[in-house]
Amino acid sequence: MPHMQALLNTVLPVALVVLAGYLLGKRIPMDLTTLSRLTLYLLVPALIFDAMYRAEYSREGLWGLTLGFTLTYVLLFLTIQGAGKLLRLSPDVTKGLLVSSLFPNSGNMGLSLVYFALGEEGLRRAVVYFILSSVVMFGLGPAFIRGGSLREGLLFTLRLPLFHALFLSLMLKALGISLPFRLDEGVRLMGQAAIPVLLLTLGMQMGQTRFAIGAFEGLTSFLRLLLAPFLAFGVGLALGLPRLEHQVLVLQSATPVAVNAFLLTREFGSEANRVARSVVVSTFLSFLTIPLFLLLIGVR
Repeated sequence: MPHMQALLNTVLPVALVVLAGYLLGKRIPMDLTTLSRLTLYLLVPALIFDAMYRAEYSREGLWGLTLGFTLTYVLLFLTIQGAGKLLRLSPDVTKGLLVSSLFPNSGNMGLSLVYFALGEEGLRRAVVYFILSSVVMFGLGPAFIRGGSLREGLLFTLRLPLFHALFLSLMLKALGISLPFRLDEGVRLMGQAAIPVLLLTLGMQMGQTRFAIGAFEGLTSFLRLLLAPFLAFGVGLALGLPRLEHQVLVLQSATPVAVNAFLLTREFGSEANRVARSVVVSTFLSFLTIPLFLLLIGVR
């Protein structure tokens, strides 16, 4: 089936690179802090700039998806906060759950999956979701993970290259300005290095971590792979979204924990090991859950 082919084509190459990093990290000690900061402060900003600068989105799907995305995020956020208080989880654990559950892999996995399942029209709408997710992840994520007052968090985020790359790319896109001398190709070249280096770092982190699927990883996978897409499905019905926008909203919401959630947590938070395990566990469990939501939204 096309959607299973999409899953295999997307997940297996990712698994190969993570495995390579895991094996390398087991044999050769690596300075993961330096690798993480190279990725965070140079390669990922280049990737963000390139993705936003080149993105082509569907204007007709913009407002419905934006509203659906926002409501789904707010409901998921409130649910996790409420569960954290009900279960008396520590602030760090609750924050780790929020980071893992609110940041889906809507880029390299989500876009590929939507393209195979829903075609070019679906892909154009999926890009809208990806842009919104990137704005939340890289615009607000670092400040949220780091903590502190709202003012301190905003000032901290405004100093990060992640935010500068996001703002500059969206501004150039809105104004229709093209970079001269093919400078965009140089930025793209740096950005293309981000994903493999990030996946290798994830694998090396896993090599230094005792791997165990505990309550945190199980709960994160439930929130990310089941609750989030069910919330998206309900939100889409409540808003009366057109069929294609509804399908994209659910499918993008059903993707596993983003690798960038691990990157941000490793640099700014305190639950990097748990988030790293959640990325791996949720990615493999997505083989079971995503086909269910493909059936739910009518993709055969």
